[in-house]
Amino acid sequence: MGVLCGIALMAGWARMMRYRSAKRIAKAADIKLLASLNRDDLKKICGDNLPEWISFPVYEQVKWLNKELTKLWPFVAEAATMVIRESVEPLLEEYRPPGITSLKFSKLSLGNVAPKIEGIRVQSLTKGQIIMDIDFRWGGDPSIILAVEAALVASIPIQLKDLQVFTIIRVIFQLAEEIPCISAVVVALLAEPKPRIDYTLKAVGGSLTAIPGISDMIDDTVNSIVIDMLQWPHRIVVPLGGIPVDISELELKPQGKLALTIVKATNLKNMEMIGKSDPYVVVYIRPLFKYKTKVVDNNLNPTWDEKFELIAEDKETQSLTLEVLDKDIGQDKRLGIAQLPLVDLETQTEKEIELRLLSSLDTLKVKDKKDRGTLTIKVLYYQFNKEEQLDALEAEKKILEERKKLKEAGVIGSTMDALDGAVSVVGSGVGLVGTGVVAGAGLVGSGVVAGAGLVGSGIGAGAGLVGSGLGAFGSGLSKAGKFMGRTITGSSRKSGSSTPVNNAQENGGGAKPL
Repeated sequence: MGVLCGIALMAGWARMMRYRSAKRIAKAADIKLLASLNRDDLKKICGDNLPEWISFPVYEQVKWLNKELTKLWPFVAEAATMVIRESVEPLLEEYRPPGITSLKFSKLSLGNVAPKIEGIRVQSLTKGQIIMDIDFRWGGDPSIILAVEAALVASIPIQLKDLQVFTIIRVIFQLAEEIPCISAVVVALLAEPKPRIDYTLKAVGGSLTAIPGISDMIDDTVNSIVIDMLQWPHRIVVPLGGIPVDISELELKPQGKLALTIVKATNLKNMEMIGKSDPYVVVYIRPLFKYKTKVVDNNLNPTWDEKFELIAEDKETQSLTLEVLDKDIGQDKRLGIAQLPLVDLETQTEKEIELRLLSSLDTLKVKDKKDRGTLTIKVLYYQFNKEEQLDALEAEKKILEERKKLKEAGVIGSTMDALDGAVSVVGSGVGLVGTGVVAGAGLVGSGVVAGAGLVGSGIGAGAGLVGSGLGAFGSGLSKAGKFMGRTITGSSRKSGSSTPVNNAQENGGGAKPL
């Protein structure tokens, strides 16, 4: 009898285990099915009865990481201060606006408040890579003082207060088969949502009015550095682990060429008390590579018909910026600005477009709602093949070096200065045709003539020097200092991105094909 009871109990227990196992399997299948549903699917099923506690977070929370970061911050802040001073100060000098003669840190401390990581999203979009998007926010207590100098003005300490940073940082890990299994890291800021860097400026022991427009100059410098160096598609590529690796595939390469003709402007705003404005146009895709047309004196309906060639690195995200300025004694005044997204252009199709000029690309800063006229341009976008990409990339690097030499020689005050229209590809200077760039160099001065040409790997790079106001004349000797070589370029510097000639990041009034 006892044996029979034991057998019955074991059979009952086994039956119950099979039943529970079947229930768990069925429940797991249901949960898996529910997990595959998105928000829209659940709304169709539940209608208006969708529980409020159901959420679909895009980013996973990392509270543990924030706790560790808070403990590590004193050490991280000290190390980061040294890195920022060494890497950002050269950028401040490189992107320094023309109205400022010196811009550097006089004091830099990141404070005691650690940044906060709101969440992390991990993706595997490309084989051999891990892509991580980090929701980064920082409202710290840093102590940052800039030493700002301008012509005829002593150094003024400018303090950045109430600094806040809100951005999404994209980190790409390039995987390798050797320890530490990561050969390189790519870092960039996503363009959407747009990175926000908020701060207020205060003059220490002085007044911001000592340098007119200093706040806007510093804002433009910070914005240019972020857009031109860090904002996607631009990126910083850092090799890791001592593993020999080809990072060329990670760097941003030129995608195409934009042939641009500045035709005319109509009904420009007059900024002069006596007479009319003397307008000219500055064009760029990247702020570091600006070019300008000739000045048309005393005319609110000027015609230029000047041609430029600019390199585009990412047609989907980059834009052409055109700024109309009034040539004046001292600082030139903005007559209007506009932006044309390159994604709106069709490959190998020339279009004539009329752009409405705005007072600012930042709509929040637009106070003057009056009409500022229009700018008419012609554009033609050409897509590079792989060979042309490599040629343009090498040309960009050489051009960056040339601009730095021009700055050292005093021909331009800053690498952010716009070069004259004579420097343009068309008309005189460098032309990008097919897979090569052709240029020439000549030095003309009081009976002395010299010419030089460089040709290498399908690319001819050149610079022309023509005495034009910058020459020193004396005892039969003239020096010329005007750069006349057009360049197509970007650079694969820290950001790993190379961009050619001009580039802009401000957004302007609507474009309407004619």
